[in-house]
Amino acid sequence: MHRKSLNMFILFSVVAVSASACDENARVSDLLKTREKKAAATTANAASGTKNSTALESSAKKPDVAPAAIQGSPTPPPVGAGSPEALGTFAFQRNTQEPSTGPTRCAFENFTLSPSMKIFAAGAYSGREIDFQIDQSGHQGTQIDVAVNHPDAPVVLMLGAYEPTIWNIGWSPKTRIAAVLVSGYHRQVIAGLPAAIPTLVSSYDNKGACGYFYVSPDKLTSLNPMAQKVFGHDVDLVYPAKDGRVVIGDAIPADISLITATNRSPESYRSPNAPLAGKAGLDEAIRNGLLRDATRSDALAWADAQSRLPKNTSLPPVAGGSPPSRAPEIFNAYVVLKPMTIPAGLYGANSATFFVPKGVPRPTGNPGHSAIFDFNTMRCVGAICGMH
Repeated sequence: MHRKSLNMFILFSVVAVSASACDENARVSDLLKTREKKAAATTANAASGTKNSTALESSAKKPDVAPAAIQGSPTPPPVGAGSPEALGTFAFQRNTQEPSTGPTRCAFENFTLSPSMKIFAAGAYSGREIDFQIDQSGHQGTQIDVAVNHPDAPVVLMLGAYEPTIWNIGWSPKTRIAAVLVSGYHRQVIAGLPAAIPTLVSSYDNKGACGYFYVSPDKLTSLNPMAQKVFGHDVDLVYPAKDGRVVIGDAIPADISLITATNRSPESYRSPNAPLAGKAGLDEAIRNGLLRDATRSDALAWADAQSRLPKNTSLPPVAGGSPPSRAPEIFNAYVVLKPMTIPAGLYGANSATFFVPKGVPRPTGNPGHSAIFDFNTMRCVGAICGMH
């Protein structure tokens, strides 16, 4: 009896499993039919013109996704089960600037320091300001002219600045530059150097394998460790740059003409699509009708509009009444007339004040240390708003 019961149990289990498999197959079949109906409905909607798509702006940069996903398709792929929405292409503004990629290995290719070579470090927090930017940090570009005069032995240069900097290099006829290491926080680029001279650019901006440093009298502690890491030798001498220039080595005699390579000039780093930076960018905006100079009446209009705003009832009353709203200062002040992007580099003494009338959109971009008084929201936006 026991064997017979066991056989009956096995037979019942097989029948039950078969029935369950049939049920599962039926569910899968129903699901496939449902998806086919939704796909057919999506195709019909696309054919009837209900699909809404936008044109994707073209770019010379290779896309990070498959071309089909960028160019769009008459029948978009399903988002997921139960999603009836039509799909369109995604308008995305790509960065057309040169990619900033640092070295993956903290070493020069095909270069070894010889005992006769000298390692000289030079730089500053920043160079002299130029009228364009070389990266997307929102900081105005700077330039440091490096004149090298050391005919007694080949030299290796360690150049570093915090701000975005173009290192424009020249040398005396008997000087031999063996290699150049450039670093900094923001983007650093080299001009005037022959392509045959080994270079290594490692900055915080490009996430280079060497990390970053910059040269100034209060930032000397990182120089020897960096020189040891890259060259296996300490720095022989440091030359601080001043006002965007530095002489490395001996003083340059008046009868000596410096030479430089013309394969890459500082001007070659100017992006034709990027707006001018700093004061030059503001002047260009005025010429293009995007800005006008602000007057005292513009500042008084802001103070008057502020005084007519509803009072903050959560504040206690002040005997004699609350003081009137103070008009903003109008030093380096402008009225925004049309949609625009704020020029880079408006920091410190270069900061500005912008008044945005009703109906005009607030400017985009990095305001730096500037203040934006927006009549659309009656709010001040910027680092120095609390000072007005």
